[in-house]
Amino acid sequence: MHQQFNIITSTCVPLPLENVDTDQIIPARFLKATDKKGFGDNLFRDWRYNKDGTLKKDFVLNDPRYGGVILVAGKNFGSGSSREHAAWAIAGYGFRVVISSFFADIHKNNELNNFVLPVVVSEPFLTELFSSIENDPKTEVEVNLPKQTVTNKATGNSEHFEINGYKKHCLMNGLDDIDYLLQNKDKIEAWEQSNK
Repeated sequence: MHQQFNIITSTCVPLPLENVDTDQIIPARFLKATDKKGFGDNLFRDWRYNKDGTLKKDFVLNDPRYGGVILVAGKNFGSGSSREHAAWAIAGYGFRVVISSFFADIHKNNELNNFVLPVVVSEPFLTELFSSIENDPKTEVEVNLPKQTVTNKATGNSEHFEINGYKKHCLMNGLDDIDYLLQNKDKIEAWEQSNK
């Protein structure tokens, strides 16, 4: 069983860049691995590290002012190839929520399948979030999955977000697709018996 979602309140890491593709999230040279372990170490690898492996001090993940389990990203996050490794890297780093005004569909589903909640907000709300975080890196955001709301604690402004009902159920109960099927095994078997 995976960690259940309910209400997450956290400071944020701001990434105000548009069209961040999956190759920027996790470069192709790391795709040979078939195990999820270690992918968080290479999240945004080429933006985060110099060629000699030292940290780039001006990249947000290396800035000690920012932290938390919520990544706030620019429009069209996760475009490009459909590699699930990008979602592995985001989850492996420790992010539980990514907020953006638009996600590439496949990447959005990959995040959900890896227990990262993609939250779609309006452009004005996203702009406000970036502004609040820039003004005060200790700004907290509350993501309430049961109510499907995201709230900027600095301003009190809130928006409703959409999520597939099945995925919401799975996240709130810590279930992946296999867990869900196993939980409903008796019902599935009963249905099969009644339809022979």
